Amino acid sequence: MNDIINKIYDIIWSDALVYLCLLTGIYFTIRFRCPQLTQIREMIRLLFDGNSSDKGISSFQAFSLAISGRVGTGNIAGVATAIAMGGPGAIFWMWVIAFLGSASAIVEATLGQMYKEVNDGEYRGGPAFYILKGLRSKAFAWTFAIVTIISTGFLLPGVQSNSIGAAVESAFNLSPSVTGLSIAALLAIIIIGGVKRISTVAEYVVPFMAGAYILMALVIIGLNFTQIPAVISLIVKAAFNLEATFGAVAGMAISWGVKRGIYSNEAGQGTAPHAAAAAEVSHPIKQGLVQGFSVYVDTMFVCTATALMILFTGQYNVENPNGGFIVQHLPATEMGPGFTQQAVSHHFPTIGNAFVALALAFFAFTTIMAYYYIAETNISFVSRKKQHKTILIWVLRLLMLVSTYVGCISTAKSAWTLGDIGVGLMAWLNLIAILLLHKKVLAIYDDYREQQKAKKDPIFNNDKFNFPNMELWSKKNSDTLN
Repeated sequence: MNDIINKIYDIIWSDALVYLCLLTGIYFTIRFRCPQLTQIREMIRLLFDGNSSDKGISSFQAFSLAISGRVGTGNIAGVATAIAMGGPGAIFWMWVIAFLGSASAIVEATLGQMYKEVNDGEYRGGPAFYILKGLRSKAFAWTFAIVTIISTGFLLPGVQSNSIGAAVESAFNLSPSVTGLSIAALLAIIIIGGVKRISTVAEYVVPFMAGAYILMALVIIGLNFTQIPAVISLIVKAAFNLEATFGAVAGMAISWGVKRGIYSNEAGQGTAPHAAAAAEVSHPIKQGLVQGFSVYVDTMFVCTATALMILFTGQYNVENPNGGFIVQHLPATEMGPGFTQQAVSHHFPTIGNAFVALALAFFAFTTIMAYYYIAETNISFVSRKKQHKTILIWVLRLLMLVSTYVGCISTAKSAWTLGDIGVGLMAWLNLIAILLLHKKVLAIYDDYREQQKAKKDPIFNNDKFNFPNMELWSKKNSDTLN
């Protein structure tokens, strides 16, 4: 069975997907005139623009919901695995995919807003919706929806819970089975409350957990301030095979950097548009820019903080693809959250292990909540009859709780492999879709910039463009979107 899973993984995560991610980001960066730089001030302003409504959540809540999905195990355990498999140079390629991926995130989130609809009194949207309405392909849309339900409902939660279990066991000597049951019980309480409860929890938990973690990282960076030039130099040299020590993994640095970058920031993967669609905004581009900024928060801030802590303290191993290790500073530590725990403990031995375990628990748990919301949204898409939908949602809840528990007690390798398969499948489908639909986003982006130049608060009216299947954005409905 493991051989079959590994073969599926190798097919999905071939070099073709790695380069598709990079080239898509490059294309959008050029086509949209580098919005991830030219609109950075606007991104920050829009975080606090607008309010929630009976149908939708606020921009900040949508940002928090998306960040709760982006900021998770990938920021602590994912960074560690990138270094372990691709060397320090993998961090450089995580930065590259974050910068380029921000443009992809803007496009996909804008599409999520453009083609959203009201379902059971709440805004719902995402790739399945814009594939069906924008590309008019029911088969493609259903394929994405089913893949997403499987990925976010069954394949990805196990990665998060597995990392929580490993970190908690290391810090508190608590059995993963007990941790798994605890996570499942708490998750059950929250997901039964629906999207509004999920977004409310994310709104308060995400800023707190990210702030505390980054604060700890800043303290450690401050203590190692003089090493910053050397560590940055190491990252860049290793990325371009200029560091002899890591020559054996130079080629893998790109692959693992892109792979872990996408896993962490989710740019182009198709998960964030679900949260983006739930926001109450006056123009689709507004939420696109907010989600573009969330990629920066995830990778440039949180992932970089983790990488610097690990590299400053030398608490990592790098595996040799031919067997053994190129670097082995932690002989008894498996790749994953243990690297970060050891790095923090290097400076704060009494609280390091526990602090990282708690931070990871917050990160990963809110990510699981976001996964549930995404899976539920796609169930809403495939099941329009209320009776069938209710049954499917309860099946999802039960199976997701089981997968969360099973992931916690599984091996790290099996959990990550299944998670990567889910991420890869979604990325393939979504990247193709947004490439096919991006011209409509470009037209709307130009409309937004025109209103910006006129010193107006941009408001979108589809009557100007007459794009089909965007009923919520016609003039007669514009008052509900302000």
